[in-house]
Amino acid sequence: MTHVLIDRLIQDFAYAEVSLDNHDDFVAQPGLNVLFFPGNPETVKDATDVAVVLPELINAFGEQLNPGVVTDTYGAGKELKQKYGFSQYPALVFVREGEYIDAITRIQDWSDYIAKINVLLTAAPRRAPGFSIPVVAG
Repeated sequence: MTHVLIDRLIQDFAYAEVSLDNHDDFVAQPGLNVLFFPGNPETVKDATDVAVVLPELINAFGEQLNPGVVTDTYGAGKELKQKYGFSQYPALVFVREGEYIDAITRIQDWSDYIAKINVLLTAAPRRAPGFSIPVVAG
């Protein structure tokens, strides 16, 4: 399920549409690759807000960021969401040459995006958080 503001990222800005078929090649590219996971824009209220902010972030950081959009929320998007372990949509997942760096979820203040991405540009890779199941003693 898409929205005109999400579609324009692919159609007007020529951001890569990322699926399971091209994911590995996309994230293996040099530089900081940004995967935008909008979720379902009918139920995720911040999805269109981040779709508007993302091109501005790409402009602010120039060629340091390589954007891609995961539009298949329920197929490939679900599998990739599990791979990266974020819990809230929309999400911007940052991967450098195939290695997870970090994720920013939901809409943020502009200054927070700028500060966080400046750190991520040189941050060391780390293990994606993954999902955890609480253990209850009984």
